[in-house]
Amino acid sequence: MGWGQRYRLKNYLASSLWIIPFAAIPLALALTRVVQNLDQWLGWTLLGLALGGAQALFQTIITAMVSFLVFTFGSLLVAVQIAGGQLTPRIIATTLLRDRTVKHVVGLFLLTLFFAVSALDRMGKDVNQFIVFVAACLGIASFAAFLYLIDYAARLLRPVSILARVGDAGVAVIDSVYPDAADGATPAEPAGHSLGVPSRIVNHERTSGIVLAANVPALVAAAEKAGGAIEFAPQVGDFVAMGDPLFKLYGGGAASIDPSVLIESVVFGSERTLDQDPTFAFRIIVDIALRALSPAVNDPTTAVLAIDQLHRMLRRVGQRNLRTDRILDDAGRLRLYFRTPNWEDFVHLAFSEIRGYGSNNLQIVRRLRAMIDNSLATLPRHCHAALEEQRSLLDRAIEAQFKEPEALSLARMADPQGLGGHSGYERGTI
Repeated sequence: MGWGQRYRLKNYLASSLWIIPFAAIPLALALTRVVQNLDQWLGWTLLGLALGGAQALFQTIITAMVSFLVFTFGSLLVAVQIAGGQLTPRIIATTLLRDRTVKHVVGLFLLTLFFAVSALDRMGKDVNQFIVFVAACLGIASFAAFLYLIDYAARLLRPVSILARVGDAGVAVIDSVYPDAADGATPAEPAGHSLGVPSRIVNHERTSGIVLAANVPALVAAAEKAGGAIEFAPQVGDFVAMGDPLFKLYGGGAASIDPSVLIESVVFGSERTLDQDPTFAFRIIVDIALRALSPAVNDPTTAVLAIDQLHRMLRRVGQRNLRTDRILDDAGRLRLYFRTPNWEDFVHLAFSEIRGYGSNNLQIVRRLRAMIDNSLATLPRHCHAALEEQRSLLDRAIEAQFKEPEALSLARMADPQGLGGHSGYERGTI
């Protein structure tokens, strides 16, 4: 199994709701056999249930588990649709379907259900007291898990919880893509690869899709082995249509690289993921903020919560060493040209659309200014130019929206709460 196949399998397993519950079925059948053998060995008489009582217990457990499963899946489908409609559909695959708690609770329900069914089927004239005890324990655990799941789902589907989860994932992918901390020096300006005319172009000949991930070490190794250089034409997160250039190969040795080796190093899909795409976390949170600012929803407080997470992730980006697109080998020779977002890309994504949609709202402009002021106070100097530009754009947008001197003065204040907090935000942590 190649790298691309392993990546697809891992991504599918992480986002599939049915696998853990399905695995609970054979586990329940095996557990019934094991517990039955233990019952014969232990000879338990602890519960002392008669045949009728044991059958009633099993039937009650079976009925309850079926009800729990129907309620859970029905409520989950409705909740996913509501959350996707109120926040953004992109949270369904990236957050909700990857939640392990829901999978494990549903798995417990199925384990209990099939254990009770199997145990009831194996019951003869004599009651296996240990089996009844285990079934009762599983039933009690399932009731507790069901009550916990209701509370957990209510907390999970709140906007602040969804935003925090996306923010956590965004910080994790930022650290993964940019593993080195910033050293305080001004990074070199990214230069063009200046490799001249490619000796060969490998086009995308499979189904059109979005670039989800690429195996950078494998591409560097292939270029180094061939003694040439490889340019990965798209960027992670780009849509690539059939026939579009995928790789540009430079040097006579690189031109002889097997295209299948290169193609296997790239994974395509129908929707962006957070695995190697740090800007996608920004995109999800910005979409939530824009929907909250739409006239149909008109919920600027949720937009402020979204800006909190954007602030957190943007400062994390500013603290990392954003490498250039040129990846060199140990000898300092260019082997791979692999595009990644730079600081200005993150800044534009975090500010531009929210400023455009929310410049007439006091909460938004005050929270954006607090974000800018805090970032200027805590990030290295090479990050300041883009932030100063955003502050200038914010000032012009405020002047265009607020005509009264009092409102204009209020809009120009920085406030981490949007409106109602202390102005002049200078704290150093988020």
